[in-house]
Amino acid sequence: MGTPVAGEYAPDFTAKDQHGDTVRLADLAGQRVVLYFYPKDNTSGCTLEALSLRDGRGELERRGYRIVGVSPDGERSHRNFCDKHALGFTLLSDPDHSVCEAYGVWAEKSMYGRKYMGVVRTTFLIDAAGRIERVIAKVDTKNHARQILDLIGAGE
Repeated sequence: MGTPVAGEYAPDFTAKDQHGDTVRLADLAGQRVVLYFYPKDNTSGCTLEALSLRDGRGELERRGYRIVGVSPDGERSHRNFCDKHALGFTLLSDPDHSVCEAYGVWAEKSMYGRKYMGVVRTTFLIDAAGRIERVIAKVDTKNHARQILDLIGAGE
């Protein structure tokens, strides 16, 4: 299964958030969504990305976007990550990688010559009708909110 592209409907999913509540993409219909996939809570790049999105959340929300992050970490890890950094947005737990697989971001990676399966950091901007507006494959972790805002432009 490949990565969905702009213009396609975003794959629906069901996952638990950091509070143990069930979240479905279908439940977010009518809202625009920044759906971002990241490898692991409390690692340097993932923390930089989350802090950037936290700091840009007000502007993203003003433009109608809700931020939803996804990683294989458990609900408790997500809750601690959110509390530690006062994130204020939804993080979904995907321990079986089903959401990552539906979006084509669970893939073979390599570090120091060792191959392993993991999350390829990717962000999907989804419109209110559930269609993918943009796919950001080269995420600027430190400036991710600005990267998104620059892509969607001032007029939206």
